[in-house]
Amino acid sequence: MHPAILLMGPTASGKSALALALATALDGEIVSVDSAQVYRGMDIGTAKPSPAEREAVPHHLVDIVDPTEAYSAARFVTDALAAVGAIRARGRVPILVGGTMLYFKALTTGLSALPQADPAVRAALDARAVRDGWPTLHAELARVDPATAARVAPTDAQRIQRALEVHALAGMPLSVLQGRRSSSAPALGPTVALAIVPPDRAALHAAIADRFEAMLAAGLVDELRTLRVRFALDPGLPAMRCVGYRQAWRFLEGEIGASQLIEQGIAATRQLAKRQYTWLRATPAHRFTPAEAQDLRAVLAHLAASTNAGI
Repeated sequence: MHPAILLMGPTASGKSALALALATALDGEIVSVDSAQVYRGMDIGTAKPSPAEREAVPHHLVDIVDPTEAYSAARFVTDALAAVGAIRARGRVPILVGGTMLYFKALTTGLSALPQADPAVRAALDARAVRDGWPTLHAELARVDPATAARVAPTDAQRIQRALEVHALAGMPLSVLQGRRSSSAPALGPTVALAIVPPDRAALHAAIADRFEAMLAAGLVDELRTLRVRFALDPGLPAMRCVGYRQAWRFLEGEIGASQLIEQGIAATRQLAKRQYTWLRATPAHRFTPAEAQDLRAVLAHLAASTNAGI
């Protein structure tokens, strides 16, 4: 059985390029570990692989749901295990690559015992947020779950909503329930974990700024404008809370101008990268710098030498 290669790292660190190179060298197929690339039509803002790249190397879990739908970590685990099993059955190497660290954790250690999303509870929380503002709900979260509130920004609508939803449904703080995991980890089989970790935050921030401005130049706002015609979207949907799309939505609504769109999009992407660094510090993996990750021979040598690899 081919070990699954887990390739992690913050946004704009070079994961996709290395994954493509590994897939070519090892006769592999790529499984996206990205909570935004699952959405159809959201191509530019998610840095989705190009049609040429997807033709050269099979990609899985890309374009599998409409942006009006929710996609959960639990569904990801089911879909990813099916994809990995099918890739191995074809005698090929599964390469799981992305920056959604929660998905990697769910896949390798199991899911927390959390209640499923409840549309009625979420709608009530959204209504309160419209009336009172998310900082007010964050203050409420600080009263019922101070541990979660301490690591969530007062404007992080998605995480505040989920934490309050969990408390309402389970009667217990999210921070307590997250420590209670399913009795058995998913049957992923043997793995070897790699991470691209840029040591220079300033260089990563520059790369993030360049990439976001390139997305705008490539038509991110027009892409969202088309999606709003094609689908019945609203800003509360998980898809529309994705970095880049959330800011582009505000721009189309006239809430911010072009300069603010750039500033807020870059700032939100930097915050995402910061959260990814936090996850990576607690995640066992062999670390490469972006420069080291460009040396395919060295990466392949590590895989060959790894006791888990057998590649």
